[in-house]
Amino acid sequence: MRIGKDLVAAAATPMVLGILAEGESYGYAILQRVSELSDGELEWSDGMLYPLLHRLERLGHVESAWGASPSGRPRKHYRLSTAGMTVFREQRRQWDVVSRALQKVWSDRPGSGAPFALGVV
Repeated sequence: MRIGKDLVAAAATPMVLGILAEGESYGYAILQRVSELSDGELEWSDGMLYPLLHRLERLGHVESAWGASPSGRPRKHYRLSTAGMTVFREQRRQWDVVSRALQKVWSDRPGSGAPFALGVV
């Protein structure tokens, strides 16, 4: 299935903030985690992730520091700032509302009987 650009863009910031709320990470690991969380349905590119990380850093939501990888090669590690954790919590509340509303509209559809009738689970 192909996820539309608008939906991917809308979910990108809360997804990255959520991943960084799990702990410090670096670009490639974030890309892998997105794929893992979506069961391979979301495949982000470097060209999508790094501009987002840089924007979050400019906004003060994310902090970064250079560190060495196991191979000794430098890599940039990202972590949530205190402000970023606040933004993450607020975004999570907002997405909870959206998610509940979508579940209701999909399951309350007249004549559908249940979300299973729509192939949505």
